[in-house]
Amino acid sequence: MPDGIKELNFDELDKLAFEVREFMLESVSKTGGHLASSLGVVELTIALLKIFNPLKDRIVWDVGHQSYAYKILTDRKDTFNTLRKFNGISGFNKISESPYDAFGVGHTSTSIASALGIKTAADIKNKEQNVVAVIGDGAMTAGLAFEAINYLGHLDKNLIVILNDNEMSISPNVGALSSYLSRIMTGEVYTKFRKDVSHLLEHAPMGTKFLHVAKKMEEGVKGFFTPGVLFEEFGMKYIGPIDGHNIKDLIKAIHNAKIQDGPSLIHVGTKKGKGFKPAEDNPEKFHGVSAFDLKTGKAIKFGSSKTYTDIFSDKICEIAERDENVVSITAAMPDGVGLRKFAEKFPDRFFDVGIAEQFAVTFAAGLAVNGLKPYVAIYSTFLQRAFDSIVHDVALQNLPVTFCIDRGGLVGADGPTHHGSFDLSYLRMIPNLTVMAPKDGKELEDMLELTCSLDGPVAVRYPRGAADKYDYSYCKVEKGEPEIVNNAGDYAIVSAGHIFSEAEKLQNMLKNDGLEVALVNMRFIKPINKDSLLNVLLDKKSVVLMEENALNGGACEAIQSILIDAGYKGDIYKYGIPDEFVPHGDIGSLRNFIGLTAEQIYSYISQKWQKNA
Repeated sequence: MPDGIKELNFDELDKLAFEVREFMLESVSKTGGHLASSLGVVELTIALLKIFNPLKDRIVWDVGHQSYAYKILTDRKDTFNTLRKFNGISGFNKISESPYDAFGVGHTSTSIASALGIKTAADIKNKEQNVVAVIGDGAMTAGLAFEAINYLGHLDKNLIVILNDNEMSISPNVGALSSYLSRIMTGEVYTKFRKDVSHLLEHAPMGTKFLHVAKKMEEGVKGFFTPGVLFEEFGMKYIGPIDGHNIKDLIKAIHNAKIQDGPSLIHVGTKKGKGFKPAEDNPEKFHGVSAFDLKTGKAIKFGSSKTYTDIFSDKICEIAERDENVVSITAAMPDGVGLRKFAEKFPDRFFDVGIAEQFAVTFAAGLAVNGLKPYVAIYSTFLQRAFDSIVHDVALQNLPVTFCIDRGGLVGADGPTHHGSFDLSYLRMIPNLTVMAPKDGKELEDMLELTCSLDGPVAVRYPRGAADKYDYSYCKVEKGEPEIVNNAGDYAIVSAGHIFSEAEKLQNMLKNDGLEVALVNMRFIKPINKDSLLNVLLDKKSVVLMEENALNGGACEAIQSILIDAGYKGDIYKYGIPDEFVPHGDIGSLRNFIGLTAEQIYSYISQKWQKNA
C-alpha cells in the first residue's frame, strides 16, 4: 500500500524504483502489455505517492499506458500477473477496479479535462483535495488537451499538470540551469516574496506599471532558458524541465507546484523503457508488447501467419505504385496500422498528423477535394473521435476518402476502451458511404482494389490478428453484392465480416448432423443488393444472422429490415455484441462471454431446426 512510501528515505526510494521495474518486467514479459511508457515513470509515480494521498487526492493518468507502477504500488501488486487476462485486472485505469483510480481511461488526451472537472467539483463542494493530471508529450498533440489547458487558465484552479516528456533530450548544462531556475522561482521563499511584492506594488503609486515590468522581466529570464513560455501564456506556472528519474528533484518540484496559487505545469523528462535496454533502444516496439523473452527482449511468437494489417500494408503500397495521387494518413500510429512501409517508400505522400483523428479526416477531405485519393488508416475505436468530420467534411461532399479501419470487432486484451464494437452501426447510417467488411485476407485485398474505382467515400473494416483463409472457390468482389457460398437446404446462416469463421464452423456442425444449410457472406454492409440477398433467404424457414459488432444498428438489423420489409415469415436469430461494454481478455473467452461462438449458437438452434427439418 502507498502509505509506506511516505516513510522511506531517498536511498530507499531509489531501491524501491529498482524493485518495481524488476517486478514489472518479470510480469509483463509473461502477460504482454504497454511496457515502455510505464518503465519510464516509476520514479515519478513514487514521488507522487510520497507527497499525495491517492485515496483523498486524485491522480489522473492519461491513457493508462503509464500507470503500471501506480497499479503495483497501490493495491494490485498481488493481481498484477492477471494483467489484461479475462477476469483479470485491466491494462488501463478503471474506477470500477480500484478506489485508487480517479478516472477511467484508455483513449488519449482526456486527463487534463477530466482532472479539471474533478477539481472544480471539489471546489464547489468545499472539499480540500489536490488533483494531478499526468499526460505524455504525445497526448499533447490532441486538441482536447489544449482545449482543457485553455479553460484551466480561465478557471484558474489549483490543478497540477505533469507533462511526461519522454521524447526530449535535456542538455545537461541548459537543463541543470533551467531546473535550478524553476526550483528557485517556485520555491516557498520566492513564492512568498512574489506575493508580498505584488501586494505592495498593487497599492503603490505607479505600482501597476512596475508590477507589469517585473512580470515581463521574470518571464524573460525564465523563457530564455526554458520551453515554458507557451504554458505561462495559458496562465500556468511552469516548473521544469525536471529529470524524471531523480526522485529528490521530482519531490521538490511537486511540492513547489502544490503551494502555488492557480494551475501549475511540471515538465518532466523521462526515458521510455528505462531500466530495460531492449526497450530503451527500441521504445516504439515496446510501447505495446506480447509476451517476450526477458533475456533478449525478443517476442515469443505463437504464429507466423500474415495479419490483416500486413495485408493492408502490402496492398496500399501496391496501389500507390500505380497511382501517384494516392496518399496515406495516420493519427500517430504508423506501425500499428501498417503504414510504416508506405512512409518509407513514399515519404512525400505519407502524413502522420499526431493524435488528432478529427483533423486527420478533415485534412483528408481537403486533399481529396483538390484531386488526391487519401487513405486514412485508423483503429476503429479511435475513428469514433472523428465522427462529425466523417459526416460533415467527407460524406456530405461525397469525397473519395477511403477509411481503412483496423481492429474492427473485439480486440482482446485492451478491452472495452479499444474494442471496435460500434463502427458498422455508426457508419451504416451515413449517406454516400460504402461500407465493406472482408471475411478473410484475400477479400481484404480485393476490397482495397475495388476502392481504386469507387468515386465517393469508402470504409473497409477488418480485425486485428492473423488473416483467415478458406479453400472453396472464390467469386469477384462487386459493389453491394453478397457472396453466396452455398444455397442448400431450408435454413441459412448470414455473416458480416470476419465472424464468418464461426459461421462456417456452425454450418459444418449442422452438416455433420445431416442438415444442409445455406451460407452467405455479406461483404457489404452498405449498399446491399436486396434482390441477391432475398433470392437466397426469402424461402428459408429460419435464418441466423451473425456479426462481431453491436447488434444495435449493425449489419444484422440491416438484413433483418430487408427480410421483414419483403414479408419474410420465418424465424430470425441475431448474434453479435449485446448492448453492453465487453471486458478484456482473449478473443475466444470474449466471444464465449457474449454467446458468439459456433458451439453456443449450435446448442440453441440445432434442436429447433432438426424438429422442423
